[in-house]
Amino acid sequence: MTRYADIPKPIRSGIVVVDPDTGTPQRVIVLQFNPDTLERSVSPQSAGDSGDAAGGGTGSGDRNEALRLKGPAQETWKFTAEIDATDQLDIAAPDGIHPQLATLEMLVQPTTAKLREAMRLSQKGAIEISPIEMPLTLFTWGSKRVMPVRLTELSINESAFDVNLNPIRASLSIGMKILTVSDLPAGHRGADLYMAHLAQKERLAGAARGTGPGALGLSGTNAVIGRG
Repeated sequence: MTRYADIPKPIRSGIVVVDPDTGTPQRVIVLQFNPDTLERSVSPQSAGDSGDAAGGGTGSGDRNEALRLKGPAQETWKFTAEIDATDQLDIAAPDGIHPQLATLEMLVQPTTAKLREAMRLSQKGAIEISPIEMPLTLFTWGSKRVMPVRLTELSINESAFDVNLNPIRASLSIGMKILTVSDLPAGHRGADLYMAHLAQKERLAGAARGTGPGALGLSGTNAVIGRG
């Protein structure tokens, strides 16, 4: 068999569940196959717009605010992931891919322990019970994209089963929102990770090859742009 030692090992995308206090990874979910496509939406939080909550509306506002931003852009990601154990039934036994699916579903579910604690407080007559806080979730797509996220969509299409009706193949539609400093309290580890993610974008933008206004093919561009 021919081996190609110079072919780099592919980097796998995945999700890391982190303890927000200690920064210790609690669970690493490696996607079996890297998605073929990513759909990203970036909506600026424009100070002069009076549109939706994301700040991307087109309503008329104060013209003095037209070039101002209220905060970081709101960014969402969508992709399709595949889990397939049809050729690894000996490994998948006895539960099929139930464990992998359950791991992803628990990213949007509180644990039984936290639910019992909330019910205990309710039975004791607690006036106000705070919403259950989930662990910090990071999505990784190579070394240049490591960011705090909240899953907003998890749609599962199971398409093959073993003799015990355990799923052995599934397609997952996953949607997530990038959490920014506007979403997290000051000093939160996720806020620091977002700032590192944004700094990475700044470095990449700085590495882009620059060009002059003349590349637009318009005569007198410099004079027009620089005119006071």
